[in-house]
Amino acid sequence: MTELETKDSVSAKETIRQTRIQKLAELADKGINPYPYQFDRDASANELQKKYKDLPAGEETSDSYSVAGRVMAIRNSGMFIDLMDTTGKIQIFSHKDNLGEDNFKTLKLIDIGDIIGFHGTIRRTPRGELSIKAVSFKVLSKSLLPLPNKQISEEKLEQLKSYHTMSDTETKYRQRYLDLIVNESTRDTLRKRSLIIQKVREYLFNQGFIEVETPMLHTQASGANAKPFTTHHNALDMDLTLRIAPELHLKRLMVGGLNDKIFELSRCFRNEGIDTRHNPEFTMIELYQSFVDYNEMMVLTENLVAYVAQEVLGTTKIQYGDHEIDLTPPWDRKTMLGAIKEMTGIDFAEIFTVQEAFQKARELHVEVDETMNWGQIVDAVFEEKVEPTLIQPVHIIDYPREISPLAKVHRDNDRLTERFETRVNGWEIANAFSELTDPIDQRHRFEAQALAKANGDEEAMEIDEDYINALEYGLAPTGGMGMGIDRLVMLLTNSPTIRDVIAFPTLKKQDN
Repeated sequence: MTELETKDSVSAKETIRQTRIQKLAELADKGINPYPYQFDRDASANELQKKYKDLPAGEETSDSYSVAGRVMAIRNSGMFIDLMDTTGKIQIFSHKDNLGEDNFKTLKLIDIGDIIGFHGTIRRTPRGELSIKAVSFKVLSKSLLPLPNKQISEEKLEQLKSYHTMSDTETKYRQRYLDLIVNESTRDTLRKRSLIIQKVREYLFNQGFIEVETPMLHTQASGANAKPFTTHHNALDMDLTLRIAPELHLKRLMVGGLNDKIFELSRCFRNEGIDTRHNPEFTMIELYQSFVDYNEMMVLTENLVAYVAQEVLGTTKIQYGDHEIDLTPPWDRKTMLGAIKEMTGIDFAEIFTVQEAFQKARELHVEVDETMNWGQIVDAVFEEKVEPTLIQPVHIIDYPREISPLAKVHRDNDRLTERFETRVNGWEIANAFSELTDPIDQRHRFEAQALAKANGDEEAMEIDEDYINALEYGLAPTGGMGMGIDRLVMLLTNSPTIRDVIAFPTLKKQDN
């Protein structure tokens, strides 16, 4: 869009606004408050559509209702109005024979975008449209700005008296309220998000889990390898970080014996890049269960996702982009090293030095550097050569010890840990461990992380002395799992970007 076009758009928008402000004055002259306090609505559009679905075309009833919603289209000089509420659309038939002369004149002051309450009887037009034959109406909120429209002139707007789907992605995310008004698909996605979260909770409650809450403000970043946001508490005069993960606080609750099964649906914050699958603030679920290991966590993860899909979509076979994905358990399991060997022919299990691992990665044209350890090199090769191929759900198991500071050492191979990440459509959606419960081993892992941090790794963890202290009181064998709710919603709503499933995604500041 050129600067001139932008100025023209702003000018046209302001012209429309001034016209509508004039209509406000005309309403006031009639003694009408355009922003009243309440309206006695007794039916929704969807309720009426269902109740009268069998009413024949051309039939009228004496049944009367009060409905309210936003005006989305005006046709035939106001005789037909499309009214949309949060459940759907219903047509308003507004004729002066029913409304009366004065009301009909006032109707001319209504614009697309206004929120109006109508009272009248039910009829179905000869063309088959269920309608309210209005006998009265009440202005509930006068809209001063036009809804998103491809046309910018008032003349075109008056000709069309309708709206167009918002296609400006910048406006779509910055002014989500407009996107929600004009795009049913956005409303459907965010409603499904709410239902998905409800069903996640429902599944876990049915399995005997209890929901808990842990702090968002931490004295040090912990629970994941990520760069935190920092802030300062004035009264205590100390720096704090926003939570990057709830893990260590949740495991403190497990040490205390609050319950054998706990979970938290948490908002987390990571000061990292933004792309189609990452937003600086995001929602995740973390759960912990006593006396189980990562094998039980695999079963729980796939059963949870399958349950939610079935409850929300009515099926465990979903479409994402060009792929049909079958979420029906059980899901495939592959070791990380085995998956790399399958795709590249290189067996990192037989590579014991960092130098040789580095050389093999370079031969595969994977970007690595000489500061990386064996586990980080293996992870880099996996992410580039294997991860994009994992479309159907699979648990990738047995991660290197160097990149898994909170997982138990694998019982059969001390270079690895009992950790898995669940991949669907090439993404990680879950990360789980046989939780490390040995306080001495945990201290050694933290020390290695602290050394990495001192050497410039901003995402490495620090030593959490209080958490080690908690472990020294004893943590029972525990399985833990974390899952990204935003990515789960993306999968179950076929959404191409995380911005589509977060109501207000983080965006670069825009100059006014």
